[in-house]
Amino acid sequence: MSQPLLAPRETDATITDAVSDLVLERPTGRLWLFAFALAFLLTALLGSGIVWLLARGVGIWGLNIPVAWAFAIANYVWWIAIGMAGTFISGGLYLARQGWRNALNRYAEAMTVFAVAVSGLFPILHLGRPWFFYWLAPYPDRMGVWPQWRSSLFWDFSAIVAYLLVSILYFYVGLIPDLATLRDRARTRGKQVFYGLLALGWRGEARHWQRYETLNLLLAAMAVPLVFSVHSMVALDFSEGLLPGWHSTLFPPFFVAGALFSGFAMALVLGIPLRWCYGLQGFITERHLDNLAKLMLAAGLFVDYSYAAELFTAFYSGDRYEVAHALQELGGAYAWVYWTIVGCNVVAIQALWSARVRRSHAALFVIALLVLAGMWLERFELIVASLYHGFLPSSFGLFYPTLWDLAFLAGSVGLFLLLFLLFVRLLPVLPMFELRKLRARLDGEGA
Repeated sequence: MSQPLLAPRETDATITDAVSDLVLERPTGRLWLFAFALAFLLTALLGSGIVWLLARGVGIWGLNIPVAWAFAIANYVWWIAIGMAGTFISGGLYLARQGWRNALNRYAEAMTVFAVAVSGLFPILHLGRPWFFYWLAPYPDRMGVWPQWRSSLFWDFSAIVAYLLVSILYFYVGLIPDLATLRDRARTRGKQVFYGLLALGWRGEARHWQRYETLNLLLAAMAVPLVFSVHSMVALDFSEGLLPGWHSTLFPPFFVAGALFSGFAMALVLGIPLRWCYGLQGFITERHLDNLAKLMLAAGLFVDYSYAAELFTAFYSGDRYEVAHALQELGGAYAWVYWTIVGCNVVAIQALWSARVRRSHAALFVIALLVLAGMWLERFELIVASLYHGFLPSSFGLFYPTLWDLAFLAGSVGLFLLLFLLFVRLLPVLPMFELRKLRARLDGEGA
């Protein structure tokens, strides 16, 4: 017997009460305050790092020649990848008419917006003169100075801006009916004005719903192709280079699969504590977690296949530089990174074949954390392990991260958590109107 999408006891009234009360009535708990304080401290660390970077330059990081890319670009690729699964959960499953997405799409969309916003910091900070980042935009210029269209920096700028704008629009449009509900249920004048302004005069009329459904469908149809195009563009940042280990046509699908893999892991890492802390077991059910685990396993298997294909292609090609790079991965200076990746992204996820493991929240949480760690290390290994050894032994050079490298990584995590915690307190974490529609559909099927 399949697990339910929604607890049988939930009605329209209980759905609205449970979700809106989290924002309007529930007091701020100690756990939230502790998490917020920790996230704020990490964000302050990131802020201080940015100030010091602007004052001293990128030399505060461990960058050198030949490793001119390292933590900053690894962080960028990791964060923008995490946002991809949020759009797939919300937009892709919406187009596929999968009702089980209704309990997940709101916080998954928030995850997308915040992750893409954090990722956009790193290409800017990696510039030699980041205060001139606006030169990347193709704005009208009488001097005739335009961006270099063949530069991956311009590709990154275009991809991030396009994806961020569509993600924000999709996220905000989905919030409007629920913001109107919060406006109508708020007891204080301040909250009524705040949510009323955000609700844009929504009254729930038939024409409102008609326009809403049309716009929501169009935004979903725009967002889903961006999942594939944006991360394929990120992959081209590497594959356009001639370095062994980078110059591969495998990269676009490999990066897309890796993005979904890490994104589903983050959805579990956020969803399991959210479900437990706020008593949302009736909405985010065992079936939702089981489906997320299966999706993570499917994406992970494609990533694992890509690892095997990468090694096979290197040795089958007979190219001595590709073979040398593969041997460096397996037994070179950063071999410990490669084998840690294998442990996190290949070995750990095999436990998800077991339904018993998928029903264990602790096991899912730990596996998802291992996947996130493994995917960050995979980006680090992809960049540093390809750059530290050139075509000549005289051009070899190891990369040693500084404390500022670690501070920027920890600070980016803190900024993401800070934004997500504010979202949990200020906006409905579950889409009330979509859950009510799901409830009506389930009742109709039961009848």
